Amino acid sequence: MKKIIGNFKMNKTNSEIKEYIMNFVSKVDKSRAEIILCLPSTALSTAKYLLDGSGIAIGAENLCDEEGGKNTGEVSGEMLKDCGAEYVIIGHSERRVKYRENNRSINKKIKIALKNRIKVIFCIGESLAEKNLMKTAEVLKTQLEDALKGLYENELENIVIAYEPVWAIGTGKIPMNKDIEDAVKTIRKVIADDFSNKAAEKIEVVYGGSVDNKNCGSISKIKSINGLLVGGACLDPINFCQLIRDTKA
Repeated sequence: MKKIIGNFKMNKTNSEIKEYIMNFVSKVDKSRAEIILCLPSTALSTAKYLLDGSGIAIGAENLCDEEGGKNTGEVSGEMLKDCGAEYVIIGHSERRVKYRENNRSINKKIKIALKNRIKVIFCIGESLAEKNLMKTAEVLKTQLEDALKGLYENELENIVIAYEPVWAIGTGKIPMNKDIEDAVKTIRKVIADDFSNKAAEKIEVVYGGSVDNKNCGSISKIKSINGLLVGGACLDPINFCQLIRDTKA
């Protein structure tokens, strides 16, 4: 079954999330996909209460690269777990660019998430300049190896890799299916080389970047991917329910 991950980013208040969930749960076909809603931290406890027993998983959008203490304004892995987060997005390009997150801090975040028994949705992807210079494979290899450094192979069972080309996020442009397949092939080769062939076969890889109702069916037909990471198209519950229906199971 494909994973469908909704990334709400910095959208919707706690009360709006409550209304969203009530509409979404009553209409979504949960047999079509494994659904994960990645929400603002302010709404996690509300979502935990409303989604209990629904089969829909809750994710956070970020966590601190330290475990506690003098980090004003940050949210720790322990706090996220207590609020009901089962997943957390790490390495999203918006945080890499706007907040100068690097592979070293991303590596620390991944380890903290896993320590707190939170599964990781780890985002990687190339910029437009890197794509034009034909450096996609090189960029993906570096991001993977740096961020997964020091992990044991069994820990990969709790990591989902999201291939999100930076140039596709929010632009309405997406790679050709062949390009996505090539990127996934690169990802699995790096995992095979650094861990094992078994780990490469088992690890889940999803695609993200301008996923919408028009292209979700085509992208989800790619056999080598395990699902989709959806941004803006997930913000309307009715629209998101339709996208899930249109995704190839």
